[in-house]
Amino acid sequence: MSPGTAPVRLGASPGAVSVRSGASPGAVSVRSGASPGAVSVRSGASPGTVPARPDASPSASLAQPGAFAPLRFGYGTNGLADLRLDDALGLLADLGYDGVGLTLDHMHLDPLAPDLASRTRRVAHRLDALGLGVTIETGARYVLDPRRKHGPSLLDPDPDDRTRRADLLVRAVRVAADLGAHAVHCFSGVPEGIDTDTAWKRLAETLTPVLDVAASAGIPLAVEPEPGHLLATLADFHRLRSALGDPEPLGLTLDIGHCQCLEPLSPADCVRAAAPWLRHVQIEDMRRGVHEHLPFGDGEVDFPPVLAALAATGYQGLTVVELPRHSHAGPHFAAHSLPFLRHAERAAATLPPATAPALQQAASPHGAPSATPEGSSTR
Repeated sequence: MSPGTAPVRLGASPGAVSVRSGASPGAVSVRSGASPGAVSVRSGASPGTVPARPDASPSASLAQPGAFAPLRFGYGTNGLADLRLDDALGLLADLGYDGVGLTLDHMHLDPLAPDLASRTRRVAHRLDALGLGVTIETGARYVLDPRRKHGPSLLDPDPDDRTRRADLLVRAVRVAADLGAHAVHCFSGVPEGIDTDTAWKRLAETLTPVLDVAASAGIPLAVEPEPGHLLATLADFHRLRSALGDPEPLGLTLDIGHCQCLEPLSPADCVRAAAPWLRHVQIEDMRRGVHEHLPFGDGEVDFPPVLAALAATGYQGLTVVELPRHSHAGPHFAAHSLPFLRHAERAAATLPPATAPALQQAASPHGAPSATPEGSSTR
């Protein structure tokens, strides 16, 4: 959403969310009455069930309190868009981050500009010198089309346009392999002017060649449930996984704020339910029913249980702060976010163990786009 756009609040149906313009910048705050590092969370609807792979049940081996391996935190370059990539990487290393969520965009390792291979090698050397891990993200707003935000998508009516999006993902996989990234992130897109069945068919068909390249490269393709998109929820991810025959390279990007926004489970329970397929994590604060990425402390997410659940799964990829509308103060928010997360992580180590819920894979309308495409296309 463009700065200054008025809030749009949608109905209370499970897939409906609203978008609000940017939150006030400033220091991270903790809600009164909460334990240190915690932010209050609004309780969600009663949980349902998602069948997990029998050999990868997230409840099979949950760590005891204090036994968690440290989580690896990163910061997204889409929240540092006003910095040169080299400067952004240096900043994150200086602040103590473990890695970076690198969005391929015109100002940060442009995937369409000449000499991509040689530019990628230079970034690889820089990451190695700084000791930073990396995930490749593909949510740049106008990298393919200067007039259509996030266009074209994997669902576009023009097959040539769908191929352009798939080609970007293939390029991203190759960049990821050259950088030693642990995953490539992507999302489905908003179905416009087509029925739901056709949209799901297009998504599966367009992703298939990308998954083939990902399998050859040994890079997971981590699809993100995005509010307002065709694939908007964990249940929608399982629908795609089933339609594709559960291919090995297909994984999940879990955005913690999105869980707070619209999932029936709490964010911590979403982590446990998603554990077998978890390949990338994005994190920020958010409020129920409002798709607005907020600095930590400005929303409703209770972070210590989320981080405890994440650590208990054994996940060792990056957990990347996702504040794409805060580049105007990117260094400030990068500096404040990591101490908040480390404080919440210490609080997480004191919590009792929890068991994984089962999330019902129901044929619900969760994946239907919200009443306005701003629900996700304006990140």
